[in-house]
Amino acid sequence: MCVVAIALDCHPRWKLVLAGNRDEFHDRAALPLGRWSDAPAVIAGRDLQAGGGWLGVSDAGRLAVVTNIRNPAGADPAKLSRGALVGDWLAHGQMPDLAALPDYNPFNLLLHDGGQTILLSNLPEPQREPLLPGIHGLSNGHPGEPWPRKSSMEAALAEWIAADETPEKLFALLRDERILDDGGIPIFIKAPVYGTRCSTVVLVDHEGEGRIIERRFHPDGSDAGESAFAFRW
Repeated sequence: MCVVAIALDCHPRWKLVLAGNRDEFHDRAALPLGRWSDAPAVIAGRDLQAGGGWLGVSDAGRLAVVTNIRNPAGADPAKLSRGALVGDWLAHGQMPDLAALPDYNPFNLLLHDGGQTILLSNLPEPQREPLLPGIHGLSNGHPGEPWPRKSSMEAALAEWIAADETPEKLFALLRDERILDDGGIPIFIKAPVYGTRCSTVVLVDHEGEGRIIERRFHPDGSDAGESAFAFRW
């Protein structure tokens, strides 16, 4: 599970604001946020099991983030890695064809290149949708499916914008461990086997100056490190 909210062209200082949590098995090996050795323009974490990413930016003006869509049957190991979609976009600007989307396990993929922001998904069918200025969320349901965690994150980001809060406040929103009103999963999952591995914030101002910050966590929710990088689009 993961949850992400992004605000496009709706803040007086920040042209783009993204805040999200990556939820994963704690024992799944990954590199922290950093520049990729084989693609130095890419700034992202990296999954060492499949080689792809989950959220990152590139010096070429691109951003990508992927979330899995819940599948009761589990992931099909014969299908392609969803994380490769992030790496392909950040390193090469390669957007997958709609016809190829069923080759991957169910996913939501948000791609941004400065001029446009696109949401792709392959459940219930392959689709590609441009995102207009405003606040948008991703979680583990397909586009249009009600998902309390996503709605809560969208509302929290809207409140952050309205209050003109500091970037540090975004990390406080991502650390919210309260059970949702409907009994749903909280924004931050603290659990010994599977839970929130890291929180990431991306901020890009109207002049193209940006920064990406990742905070990582141990299974007990304690801090496991932080990485931060500046970039310019």
